[in-house]
Amino acid sequence: MAELMVVVLIIGMAAYVVSISVDAILPGERLNSSVRSLGGILQGTRSDAIARNIELWVEYDLEEERYRIVTPFRAGGGSLIVSDEDDDQRVKLPWNTLEQGVEIASVVTAGVEYTDGQVFVRFDPLGMASDHSVILTQPAFENFFTIEVLALTGLIRFHDGVFIREAPDDSDFN
Repeated sequence: MAELMVVVLIIGMAAYVVSISVDAILPGERLNSSVRSLGGILQGTRSDAIARNIELWVEYDLEEERYRIVTPFRAGGGSLIVSDEDDDQRVKLPWNTLEQGVEIASVVTAGVEYTDGQVFVRFDPLGMASDHSVILTQPAFENFFTIEVLALTGLIRFHDGVFIREAPDDSDFN
């Protein structure tokens, strides 16, 4: 009987250690999951803009920590929307939210850093995009990750930590 109690005690201690390890790993993976999800949306939006030969936008809502794709299609059908006047009639895909505990620290576009409000970035049919960086953070663990979208090619780069690309100046071309 004593041996059985010792075995049960050892199994209980092992289960406790495993549960602590899993709890320690999962929060860190939430940031990675959010980075992969947003990166996939950005790459998919660029690909769709090229394949459909249209401009698409990604809207970041920094207050609610979410993002979505905005199309030039008119809700209910009809012609494409080419001006900002009919912006409320655009088809907007459902919001994508970040994992629990992950926030959008800032969006930097055209050298301007935004930490609140809404920010729109463009992907065009040639593969180009609004030059921007999205910095995701996990405040509880003081982790940061930067997703950078290059303007000329629309390619997406991932950087661990906070990364802001310096704008070139004349001395870079001497």
